[in-house]
Amino acid sequence: MTTTNASPLLSFVVPCLNEAGTLGTVIQDCHIGGQATGESYEVIVADNGSVDGSQEIARLNGAVVVTVPQRGYGAALIAGIHAAQGCYVLMGDADATYDFRQAPLFLDKLTQGYDLVMGNRFQGSIAEGAMPLLHQYLGNPVLSLLGRLFFGIKIGDFHCGLRAFNRETLASLNLHCPGMEFASEMVIKASLTELEITEIPTNLRPNPPGRTPHLKTWRDGWRHLKFMLSFAPKYSLLPICILLILASCVLLICFFRQLPPLTGPNTLIFAAALAIAATNIFTDYLLTREMIYSRFPISKSKLSQQVDRLLGLNRGTDRLFKIAGIAFLASLIFFIFLVRFAVLATLGTPAGAFTGFLASTSLLIAVLVYLAATKLTSYRSFHS
Repeated sequence: MTTTNASPLLSFVVPCLNEAGTLGTVIQDCHIGGQATGESYEVIVADNGSVDGSQEIARLNGAVVVTVPQRGYGAALIAGIHAAQGCYVLMGDADATYDFRQAPLFLDKLTQGYDLVMGNRFQGSIAEGAMPLLHQYLGNPVLSLLGRLFFGIKIGDFHCGLRAFNRETLASLNLHCPGMEFASEMVIKASLTELEITEIPTNLRPNPPGRTPHLKTWRDGWRHLKFMLSFAPKYSLLPICILLILASCVLLICFFRQLPPLTGPNTLIFAAALAIAATNIFTDYLLTREMIYSRFPISKSKLSQQVDRLLGLNRGTDRLFKIAGIAFLASLIFFIFLVRFAVLATLGTPAGAFTGFLASTSLLIAVLVYLAATKLTSYRSFHS
């Protein structure tokens, strides 16, 4: 049975939604794993609104049931972890696909000083039919690869549901995602705060016959990817910005060389739109990057340091305001020339069209840079 110690060393946290067919077996595996550690432990079932009697099964098997009204994998785990009393937490699913009897292996890594211990199904074994081929050969490998690329996380199974961690350390990460993306949030924030992460081989068993998995491949895969991109502006925003700038330059070159059919003012309109969009995305990159670096104690990359030096952001936002001012003055000059072209009735010439491009583009860039400077100034004032 679950220990009655006021402060157990290990807490098993199991999210549950209508898992009557497997929950009893899972809790018994938790007991076997907990007893094998030789330490005090507890089993917590975070019930997400089961209507199949899962709550009673949990109690009969010696688990503490925490009722979680808000639906979602992450919501259930957050509530279960909040209710846990152990110094360490081992979490896993209630569908009997993971082996909680590996608790001693996880606990050994935690007591060595690691903050987060991930299971790795690809280093262990994946039973036939336990993971859809799309997940096994595309979804998990690609998302794990992106995790290593974006965040330098040196683990091979980014989304293994069997993982253990130091409860107080993870509480400092302010995890809040209610859905399946909670798994990504935990690993990404742990990496950004430079916690010690390791992994051990683990085994994955197939779902019991007749059980419908709660995971929705495309919906939850997109949620994971979206969350990862939101914390990696260098990869989610800068490439788009660069592509738009390159496309704008190509249109301008074609216009200058009068290459058909890119010879008219519409070419310049498209080029201006692309340049303005690139500027807008770049300012979003600056603000997103600022929020991440101010929240997490991570070292800036060489690219970020170069951006800071170029824009003067390592000393404040004055240079951004100066850039906005210069762009605004340039737009006034170009508009004066534009008036001259209008007086001479030569607005329709390539030179007149290009002057209009410069005037409108520089004005809008001045506005966007000014807005970025004010946003960054306000953010730094509130978070200094």
